[in-house]
Amino acid sequence: MTHPFRKPRLRPLVQGLCLSLLLTSLTPAQAQLRNPDAPSVVPRIPGARQLSTDLQLAGKQATADYIVAVVDQEPITHVDVDKRVARIQETAPAGSRLPPPDELRRQVLDALIDEKVQISHARTVGLSVPDAEVDAAIENIAAQNKLSLREMQRRMEADGLDYPRYRASLREQIVLQRLRDREVNARIQISDSDIEAFLATDPAAQAEVGLNLAHILIPVPERATPAQIEALQTKATQVQEQARSGGNFNLLVRTHSADTNTKEQGGAFGMMPISRLPDLFVSAARDLKVGEVAPLVRSNAGFHILKLIERENSAEATYTQQRGRHILLRSNPKEPTPTQVARLAEIRKEIVSGGGSFAQMARQYSQDGSAANGGDLGWASPGQFVPEFERALTALQAGEISQPIVSRFGVHLIQLIERREVKLTDAQKREAARSVLRERRFESAYEDWARELRAAAWVEMRDAP
Repeated sequence: MTHPFRKPRLRPLVQGLCLSLLLTSLTPAQAQLRNPDAPSVVPRIPGARQLSTDLQLAGKQATADYIVAVVDQEPITHVDVDKRVARIQETAPAGSRLPPPDELRRQVLDALIDEKVQISHARTVGLSVPDAEVDAAIENIAAQNKLSLREMQRRMEADGLDYPRYRASLREQIVLQRLRDREVNARIQISDSDIEAFLATDPAAQAEVGLNLAHILIPVPERATPAQIEALQTKATQVQEQARSGGNFNLLVRTHSADTNTKEQGGAFGMMPISRLPDLFVSAARDLKVGEVAPLVRSNAGFHILKLIERENSAEATYTQQRGRHILLRSNPKEPTPTQVARLAEIRKEIVSGGGSFAQMARQYSQDGSAANGGDLGWASPGQFVPEFERALTALQAGEISQPIVSRFGVHLIQLIERREVKLTDAQKREAARSVLRERRFESAYEDWARELRAAAWVEMRDAP
């Protein structure tokens, strides 16, 4: 099974950020809220590979343009490269080190050429995305930027950004995601003997393999004075105390964290193997229970307040299940998404103010089959819900209610009821092993696939005028 978050890492920073304009969920619409393509158990694509919902609305000053490369008769221009470089610089995580400017431009151009080659291949194999899915993706991005669709369009127009071109670009990125998922995963073969060898001998099968951490970053400038560092440490300590004493972690993230890449997910990185997490974070989280906050951590980027959201442990063979409920207003041409968002925001206010319980409101307003049960969705394992829904549920504390969340099914109001640790069955252990092995082999398989496609394409490089 493939996971809808899956995408190749490529060059870990530059090419990953090259895809930062994507929406969060790219699998086809289904008739149920649950995600039929999800793996049955824990290991998922790390948060670093999740597709961002960031929408850059700041306009760019126009510059002289010219063609720098042609791929199967499709041009790549100097301004195309400029825009992608600017986006990478704007969205690079705090404290990260980008390549020198010339090397960054070379890597960006290389990534754009690969994208054009793959888009051309997608056309050849007949892969496309319906208009309705692009529309839903844009509405989701607008909602997560707290804008109506029309407000987003007006702001883009005011900043000199071309909305039809943005829409076309978004469609291309969805196609790229699906093409890579389909063709690269088909190349990865994992046998029963591979799984048995992994379970018997691999260190990852004998010990903790994954953590889902959320953090609040209080950045420290590169040339900060001792007085500045002391003031920032005091602030970070105060925030850490609020979090540890039961303060709303999501609210603290929105108020204090400088990490824009995780802010919309309640500061969460998503489930990641410990080998891909900083040693500082792994050490800080080693003795934490799920839901606990670690002592203050200092990195080159600044001070971090860390909270453990989920823990995967193959030795103990457990994983985290969540029980939530929701109110769903289904997508409806007669009721635009912004209107549904406003309706659920009012319902949320009524629940929070004591005007009715969540279960009562779900029975009264929800258009989902779970309405009769007060919106209760029962216990769910990681990956069972579509990504945009699961990310919102995972970011909540027990009893907390989300803001309205847009998915391919409509608009949801979500409440987390409780979490629990569950032991894996033998079949789940094998599926977990298969996922780990597939993850290890994915990047190599992607690089081989991309290299073969590019070798078969016509690429012409052009000098600047």
